[in-house]
Amino acid sequence: MLNMGEYKTCQKEVLEASLWLSEHGFFGSLRGTGGNVSVRIEGKEAMAVTPSSVKYHEITPADICIVDLSGNLVEGDRAPSIEAGMHAAVYRERPDVKAVVHTHQTYGSVFALINQSVPALFDEVAFALGENIEVIPYALSGSPELAANVGNAVRNKANAYIIRNHGIIALGKNMDKALLATELLEKAAKTYCIALSTGIPIGGLPDDVLEMARGLREYEAAEAKKKD
Repeated sequence: MLNMGEYKTCQKEVLEASLWLSEHGFFGSLRGTGGNVSVRIEGKEAMAVTPSSVKYHEITPADICIVDLSGNLVEGDRAPSIEAGMHAAVYRERPDVKAVVHTHQTYGSVFALINQSVPALFDEVAFALGENIEVIPYALSGSPELAANVGNAVRNKANAYIIRNHGIIALGKNMDKALLATELLEKAAKTYCIALSTGIPIGGLPDDVLEMARGLREYEAAEAKKKD
């Protein structure tokens, strides 16, 4: 069993991130529970993850669940998010990822409904997220099939994805990076949506910039795997 001192900081970090996302509308509504957040517990095959069906402004850090990467509850009185398996799949596939955010944010969800990926049209998006924000195939929320779909998708070393008819998932080497990825995905989706509505052809980034961004992400992922 994990020592409480090893994960209380992680629980606080998850709750603070969840409150920020809720207050800024990324979960769909301030009073809703639509979305979930996790952080990998350093040196352990475990994560701190939000509980299921709770309003984040009504809970304390102690309500954040500690779950191993097989989906078993290690510590906590609440049931973990039904999407805990999806988070665990990311951590198993990507040693470089230390935090995961899943939301139902507006513009990301637009592309989830029309089943269309979002290209990286800004260099900051290409370097932080990937040259294309891909769509992960649909599966029922909380199902092993969805976790498997996510696990397969994240092998491309990108840091943000759209989940068809569901929402988005953003990854980071720490919580700040995961939150930034969430914001950048929404910026990219919003501006791309507006640009498409003009009917004017949209210019993409040069191929050498996309290649540079891809190389950097692959290098960072390889370095993280060496340390794992």
